[in-house]
Amino acid sequence: MLYVSNMLSIEILNLVGLLLSKFSISLMQNPASLKDARMSSTPTLEMSIKLFHAIDLLQPHFEKLFRDHHPNCIVSDYLFPWTVKLATELGIPRLAFSGSGFFNLCVSHNIKIYKPHENIESETETFIIPGLPDQVKLTRSQLPDIVKTKTAFSAMFEQLKEAERNSFGVLMNSFYELEPAYVDHHRQHTGIKTWNLGPVALFNRGDTTTAVSKHSCLSWLDSRKAKSVLYICFGSLARFSKAQLTEIASALEASGHPFIWVVGKILDDEDENDDNQQQESWWLRDEEFEDRITKTERGLMIRGWAPQVLLLEHPSIGGFLTHCGWNSILEGVSAGVAMVTWPIFAEQFYNEKLITQVLKIGVSVGNETWKIWATKDSPLVERNKIKNAVCAVMGSSSSSSSSSSSSSSSSSEEDVVVEVVEMRRRVNHLSKLAKKAVEIGGSSSIDLTALIKDIRLYKQACQVVNA
Repeated sequence: MLYVSNMLSIEILNLVGLLLSKFSISLMQNPASLKDARMSSTPTLEMSIKLFHAIDLLQPHFEKLFRDHHPNCIVSDYLFPWTVKLATELGIPRLAFSGSGFFNLCVSHNIKIYKPHENIESETETFIIPGLPDQVKLTRSQLPDIVKTKTAFSAMFEQLKEAERNSFGVLMNSFYELEPAYVDHHRQHTGIKTWNLGPVALFNRGDTTTAVSKHSCLSWLDSRKAKSVLYICFGSLARFSKAQLTEIASALEASGHPFIWVVGKILDDEDENDDNQQQESWWLRDEEFEDRITKTERGLMIRGWAPQVLLLEHPSIGGFLTHCGWNSILEGVSAGVAMVTWPIFAEQFYNEKLITQVLKIGVSVGNETWKIWATKDSPLVERNKIKNAVCAVMGSSSSSSSSSSSSSSSSSEEDVVVEVVEMRRRVNHLSKLAKKAVEIGGSSSIDLTALIKDIRLYKQACQVVNA
């Protein structure tokens, strides 16, 4: 019997035909100021900390559940560090689930060890992270606040990392062929046992409900040319100002490429509540942006949930404008779609470097400043930078979307096309490797088999000790 506290872990374990028992545990002591126990509903750092403390209230409920049902293993993510001690008491392994890739873990580890940013005075000066398999460049402005100074998260974050180090091992939603040098580097330099079990999104391929498969956006895509549409989604946590939305909208129109934009939340001048998605809808209509793109059939706006995996796999999608969340990156790679990168916070700037500097399957819009979820004082990414990045990934130079027809413009267009062909070749190759990884005999399939064996050996060893 095995219990998990993470839906992504449930998807992984369903692969081996395990019968999963689901239990609902209510958060009875939800703080009065916390309306909704979801990360996407916490607009400030202070509210996020309250959410983490509220999650801690689940501990006694889970402990009773585990003691009553005697699981063979506990799989939990970083929000449940106390499961390490509980697993030890129960004589079972605790497996941590990592929501990021090996590249991020290696970059974070080496920054902590070498502290290269401490020798840099300017926020915008580039430095190289020592000791990595590749030459990875960052600036201080792209580093998480917790790296540069002590924050309200510092003590909590160290507790979470300590729990990870004391776990039996870490489950990774990645595959060896995506970042082989960093898988090897992490295993050699940290001593932490890991298993690659991804890409998880590929495990559910072909298991699509009729409602999802008939989503209007998929019908809209059916009428578009192959590789002609840009898909835009910044995840559930990103919040942009009206000024930034204006720049994005203008860039999309100027690029000349059709697009699908999954609309998120807006940072209003007076309010930062969960009604902001409605406010963003009003802004789009007030600017007549949505009317223009609808009449010309240049674009499609989606509010709320979108079938991202199916969208990315559609033949008409030629590029993905993403916030560089790890799940989104894996889904883009698995679908063989080149990316326009726009990191905002968390480890997203590290992920961007993997895409643009190491794998070379994407182009950055040029956002240089790490901000928690993006805030009203976030520096503006101007429309020309956005348009140039979009055109670089979609296969046309920014000059070709204007009226210029000079010979220099033609030469620039040819250069862009050559680079796009190479970029798409690289990401298509990774897509094939991703699909092979989850097949029987693939690298992730082998790791999954090894994981099951390791759990059984752990149990046998405990039985010998207790005999």
